Amino acid sequence: MDTATRFQEEGQGHVFEYWSDLDEVQRSNLIAQAEEIDLQELKHLVGTLVKGEGEDGAIDFSLLKPFPFEPLPHDEESKARWRAAFERGEDALRNGKIAAFTVAGGQGTRLGYSGPKGTFPVTPIKKKPLFQVFAEKIQAARFDYDCDLPWYIMTSHINHEATESFFRENGYFGLEPGSVSFFRQGRMPAVDFDGKIILESKSSIAMSPDGHGGSLRALERSGALSDMERKGVEIISYFQVDNPLVQAIDPAFIGFHLAAESDMSSKMLPKAYEKEKLGHFCQLDSNLVVVEYSDMPDELTSRRDSNGELEFIAGSIAIHLISTSFVRKLTSTDSPIGLPFHKAEKKIACLSSSGETVKPDEPNGIKFEMFVFDSLPFAENPVVIETTRLGDFSPVKNAEGVDSPATSEADQLKLFAQWLNAVGYEVSCDENGLPERRIEISPLFATTEDQFLKRFGERSPSIPATGDIVIE
Repeated sequence: MDTATRFQEEGQGHVFEYWSDLDEVQRSNLIAQAEEIDLQELKHLVGTLVKGEGEDGAIDFSLLKPFPFEPLPHDEESKARWRAAFERGEDALRNGKIAAFTVAGGQGTRLGYSGPKGTFPVTPIKKKPLFQVFAEKIQAARFDYDCDLPWYIMTSHINHEATESFFRENGYFGLEPGSVSFFRQGRMPAVDFDGKIILESKSSIAMSPDGHGGSLRALERSGALSDMERKGVEIISYFQVDNPLVQAIDPAFIGFHLAAESDMSSKMLPKAYEKEKLGHFCQLDSNLVVVEYSDMPDELTSRRDSNGELEFIAGSIAIHLISTSFVRKLTSTDSPIGLPFHKAEKKIACLSSSGETVKPDEPNGIKFEMFVFDSLPFAENPVVIETTRLGDFSPVKNAEGVDSPATSEADQLKLFAQWLNAVGYEVSCDENGLPERRIEISPLFATTEDQFLKRFGERSPSIPATGDIVIE
């Protein structure tokens, strides 16, 4: 049965309504897009999320509890626990059990930047792009642990070619080309409120990425997961492309994950205030779930314990460790479990009755997406560990204000000043910790304060004439 006939039988024959108007290239494009679509999956989503009663699994908020997390080391017992985890993680790295995975499908549109977000210049002085920052962190870990540490980058249909070209033009930032793998994120068709696929033009379907949760099935469908398994990789270090401070490879995190025999582990950040836009790590029955900030009732968001601290303080920052065996389990065609789709009403460019593409002023359709944290309820022995903002989280999402290039650059400067002050090289800072001078320290020299201390010792050093440390 040809593609057009299948669409006709599923009530989506209008996708090929303008077939006779198309040239060969346009026809090939339309067929390629149509063949991306799993019509049975789409039929189910339309029946449940568009025409049905909505998403399953409504949360009974009265049953929610804060999920326990491993706090930062604060006494001898916890310090010993973190040291043991760190050493165990180092062993896993030396034995080639880890791969890095960057979700990098986004464009820099919200930043006012034209191009893949990973190519956005982000460091204070040298203006290194995000991809270079991560490449240097991975290169440093490869050197420290004498391991291969493959890097997988999920792109999108919009930025795949530009991303690959960027790496080629920059010599893969010193990495072996064969050690970096690129694959595209999956896409889903948008539908109108009657469940009909929306045409963007006569020759194209309104397709959109299937969400960061789609990264897991993209790993499987692209063959990247099988490649990891062939290389002996057992744990995937998952992080998003917009966060230059992320510890792309964190031995202590890996060690806690291994010690618990966890399927999936996460980092948490204590929320700075009640309405901070971070999801909440919660316990529902015996499962770990993430409740989005927009879904959390005010009563729970503001609830405090006897010490005056927020009860639901553990904020999700999209940093995870995921076992390859768990990804295989989630994405297997015969698996009884799988990530749910969510719907979002959006303004979607569409084909008008006159045959022109128009952009509506109001939401006119539905996009479907998956969230990676929806994997957590299925995970055995999930672990959550605490981290710090300067140690792991300062994303660039917005052109101005919160989570902007300016705030991320300030956080980098604060972090580097802390490191220098810790070894006795005095850097004057204001009351917020922002240094008076501009500083940049390459990940090739150090990725944590402990590494920086080891390289300089506990006495006041003289900063060497090296490109790894720049002070203006």
